[in-house]
Amino acid sequence: MAVGTAARRQHIVLIPFLAQGHIIPFLALARRIAQRHPGRFILTVVSTPLNVRGLRSSLHPDAGVLLRELPFRGADHGLPPGAESTDSVPQGLLFKVFQASASLRTEFEGLVAEDIPREDGCPPLCIIADVFMGWTVHVARQLGVFHATFTTCGGLGTAAYFAIWLHLPHLNAASEEDDFGVPGFPETFRLRRSQMSPTLKNAHERDPWVILLREQITFCCSSDAMLCNNAEALEPTGTALLQKNTGVPVFSIGPILPPETISSAGRAAKVLGIAPEACIEWLDAHPPRSVLYVSFGSQNSVSAQQMVQLAAGLEASGRSFIWVIRPPFGFDVKGQFRAEWLPEGFEERARSSGRGLLVRDWAPQLEILAHGSVGAFLSHCGWNSTLESLARGVPLIGWPMAAEQFYNVKMLEEEMGVCVELARGLVQEVEAAEVERVVGMVMGEEKGKEMRRRAVKAAEVIRAATREEGGEKGTSLAALDAFLEAVQQGTPATGNSAA
Repeated sequence: MAVGTAARRQHIVLIPFLAQGHIIPFLALARRIAQRHPGRFILTVVSTPLNVRGLRSSLHPDAGVLLRELPFRGADHGLPPGAESTDSVPQGLLFKVFQASASLRTEFEGLVAEDIPREDGCPPLCIIADVFMGWTVHVARQLGVFHATFTTCGGLGTAAYFAIWLHLPHLNAASEEDDFGVPGFPETFRLRRSQMSPTLKNAHERDPWVILLREQITFCCSSDAMLCNNAEALEPTGTALLQKNTGVPVFSIGPILPPETISSAGRAAKVLGIAPEACIEWLDAHPPRSVLYVSFGSQNSVSAQQMVQLAAGLEASGRSFIWVIRPPFGFDVKGQFRAEWLPEGFEERARSSGRGLLVRDWAPQLEILAHGSVGAFLSHCGWNSTLESLARGVPLIGWPMAAEQFYNVKMLEEEMGVCVELARGLVQEVEAAEVERVVGMVMGEEKGKEMRRRAVKAAEVIRAATREEGGEKGTSLAALDAFLEAVQQGTPATGNSAA
């Protein structure tokens, strides 16, 4: 697509979806572009007022990234005051956040078509938009500027998520136990209905979720390029499937992770439940690879029954642990944690023995995973958490909850050998004995040793892809530069092969 004169080759506008797990990688991507090409581009991250306020608190003035607010009227879509992201609403209101995000179109169009041209003297060079903000393709087409979709997930997870929502292949499975194929995937790639969220499992052709997501996915498939938050060598099969199935050139430019110099508190603009220094002091008192870190991300929690069994299994395992704990699913995630949700005396025994550290709400995840005492991560396997774990050579215990997490776990376990699945979702019965067995296996010296070796190898792949030494660029840096060159020159994007 022709971009036009050189005067237009300066402003890149990035618009993430309204979720912390999407906003954080978008900001990190803007930082990476600014650091690699200082002064070459104006980089502006656009979001709603509360999200911008959170970003501003974690953004250094010299980062080379601008922030712009779009007016947001959540009440018009049935959202409570202060609800400007998926992290701030209960599960039942998630659909309203998706609907409300589409209402940003008019304000966004005014920003890129009028405000930025008035200030810069020209329209933006490129719009980089979230998968769930696919409607921005139309804005880009109206202005005649380059459009790229940035998937904050991995290649396989994104490809599977797209294919299943587009085709609903699970509707052909006669029962919960019957597996089914996925259109566009090899015949050997089989899934079960248990490997999907309740929203997807119960979806039908006229379901509002299906209509909404199919529309956004279709928009993404008409983009000029797709940026993927992975290293091609980390998941080559998934990257190839994403490009084949979407027909859009894919640039593997990741992992896009928060800089080491940015603390967990700073990157998420959240109040931590424990000071990083106190957490590190606790970890320092434990031997190498002896601590299990447990966290289900910013939006997930297990059921009350599962929580009791998880706690009992952790205690029975005899392993030390840090557990980021929130109220169980179905209760106010921001509410007061109640002792009845854990076995009687559990927290006191964990504290007095020095074996367990329970952290309310938020923990310094980056600092924890980087510590040598951490031997494994029990996670929902959202892509950000997965990358943060693998980048530090830490294997995973998977308990997927939603979205593409089920497909991430499948790849991590079956292809990469760095994960063991413990449970799926909120309805599966979880027994303390199974928790004890899996934790012992992953933290032990038989299977666990091989998993750690593979995780360390994944960390090496990640470092190689994002490293530049002696004029040699890693594949992800080369892909990012190739993408930016295609945007500036107005030439057709060609994806990873260009790197």
